[in-house]
Amino acid sequence: MKKNKVIVVGGGMVGAATAVKLAQQGRDVTIIEKHLIDADDILSSDKVDIRISAINRFSENLLDELGAMPLLRQNRIAPYQQLEAYQQQGENLLFDCHDIGETHLGHLIENSLIQASLWQQFSQYGIEVIEQTTPVTAISQESDSITLHYGDTQYTADLVVAADGGQSQLRSKAGLGVTGWQYGQHCMGVLIKLDAPQQVKTWQQFTPTGPVAFLPMQAPYANLICYHNASVLNRWNKLPTEQLKAQLIAHFPELPGEFELLEHAVFPLARQHANDYSQGRLVLVGDSAHTINPLAGQGVNLGFQDVVALAEVLAGHDDVGQHAVLKQYEKKRRRANLLMMSMMDACYFGFSNELQPLSWARSKFLKLANNIGPAKNWVLKYAISGTLS
Repeated sequence: MKKNKVIVVGGGMVGAATAVKLAQQGRDVTIIEKHLIDADDILSSDKVDIRISAINRFSENLLDELGAMPLLRQNRIAPYQQLEAYQQQGENLLFDCHDIGETHLGHLIENSLIQASLWQQFSQYGIEVIEQTTPVTAISQESDSITLHYGDTQYTADLVVAADGGQSQLRSKAGLGVTGWQYGQHCMGVLIKLDAPQQVKTWQQFTPTGPVAFLPMQAPYANLICYHNASVLNRWNKLPTEQLKAQLIAHFPELPGEFELLEHAVFPLARQHANDYSQGRLVLVGDSAHTINPLAGQGVNLGFQDVVALAEVLAGHDDVGQHAVLKQYEKKRRRANLLMMSMMDACYFGFSNELQPLSWARSKFLKLANNIGPAKNWVLKYAISGTLS
């Protein structure tokens, strides 16, 4: 097999996973990243990242294959066994790993630790990392190659993987449009230090002003998520610590212990989906192809599923940039990504309002769903495995 040259633009979680996965196939892989990290420093640091991901079993298996999961198990990691969703003063829906014969549903892990554990694999596979702070200025393609232009600097490969996020410069330069919208709310993430033993249940409560969620990290840390109007959250974000804590206590169900507020941030919510996943020898993965409502923490899991699907369709091909090959990847992923995006939107819009008939219907749905074991377990298996099988 020809040792194809692959450039991955973006060294975040999905980009780094793509690089390692393709390098394991024997590809010559280079990462172009504007913010280099010191993986050793991150993995040994006591600083806790406010950004966390709910890694499902599919993603856990991938991270094991890539050599990252063993490092993560030595660091701050929190397996969760239960996931509960419920209405304010209403019915609940509880998923438990023991109902499907599993030891856990997934892990809550800091994004920086996942990224660093993947970067630690680069030297093993000879993955070159290039720091490039200049924006990409042009993309040119020939029948057998693609070249990225950063001012006077050029990089040529057989395939370029765009993993440069929701505001992807490569997607824009390639002329790949997106469809989507901004949601009417923003989201606040709050890192807390919790005076309680290790928690094994993550939960979401749907309220008229938007969902709130509790994500237990490795004790004593946890993450609180609160959806609300942008003006409200931006005002909260400027409050003194004790006043913000009072607002959180008023909006959240009772937490399992007292807590200290460590850090908080507000970010807008958007959904977008690329009209095409490839253009010539450029292909999109992760947030550059799709951004999803973060309601159930499925964003990075979808990105990791992209990584596996792309590697599967490229396996055995001498020319990894062929149009037909990249369209096979899109065929494998577009429907699954759209399904998850639509499911998250249905939950978000269906539960975050005060219409009395809909509130009654939601209560009946949750009660029914919680008592239909086979259907509930199918949904649970889909959520943790990322497949419909």
